[in-house]
Amino acid sequence: MPFSADAAANQIEERLKTIHNLMLEIQSQRVRSEHNLNNITKTQEKVTPDDKVSQYYQQKLKNLYNIAINDSQLEEELLRKVLTMINEIRTIRYERRIQARNAGNKETIRRGALMKMLLSTAQTLPLYVGKVPGGKPPPLCGAIPAEPTYIARMGDMVAALVKGNEEGENWILAEVVNFNPATNKYEVDDIDEEQKDRHTLSRRRVVPLPLMRANPETDPHALFPKGSTVMALYPQTTCFYKAIVKQLPTTATEEYEILFEDAAYNTGYSPPLNVAQRYVISIKENKKSKSQ
Repeated sequence: MPFSADAAANQIEERLKTIHNLMLEIQSQRVRSEHNLNNITKTQEKVTPDDKVSQYYQQKLKNLYNIAINDSQLEEELLRKVLTMINEIRTIRYERRIQARNAGNKETIRRGALMKMLLSTAQTLPLYVGKVPGGKPPPLCGAIPAEPTYIARMGDMVAALVKGNEEGENWILAEVVNFNPATNKYEVDDIDEEQKDRHTLSRRRVVPLPLMRANPETDPHALFPKGSTVMALYPQTTCFYKAIVKQLPTTATEEYEILFEDAAYNTGYSPPLNVAQRYVISIKENKKSKSQ
């Protein structure tokens, strides 16, 4: 439902207050946790490796460990609430911006600022943290595609196959404006402000981008394997091109190393270039698409 700028600001302010209170709770919880961990350390120091642990110390350590587990679970719950509030703020800002744009107040972003924004949004994309070790990450986490019935939301970033200025078609970075269930088509805006183009496209011409980053240390199976053929956003552009994964990220903050198809090089591929998880997606073969 559309809401005014004042209403949006109030909603954001309420969530920021909630985040502030949650952070205070997290700090208090962390102090309690550290106190208990110190008790565990002191208790263990009283038991030498060669001594048989008495029943008293066994029970004491067991109780302390149970408290530590509960403390960590409480802290995790509080942190997840904070992340939920942050995502809600992002959603409110997205919706308000699109409403303003649809009302004719389209913002103009300089090229350099746009590139910085795209990098920032990729780096701050929520990191998936499973509740159960070894759990299955959800769709649109890292390399995991969307469900076949999934409909991208207003404001979501997608890869969109559009007709180019010359013959052929290109995959571009776009933002969802609307989805019409009657026609089964999206309306998307080219993210490049210099183009200022709006396109009406069928679902098969729109690929949702990841909504969460995968952590290589806990969910490596949610990343594209080395050697995979993918589509990736060429650095400092707003277009996707066919490429090969040369190296996977090894930490949650690292990017893929990508080799783009490029006939200008003897190998047929560009030198390795870094591309964030958000901008690496499954290949969509298209005979009419222009090559890099």
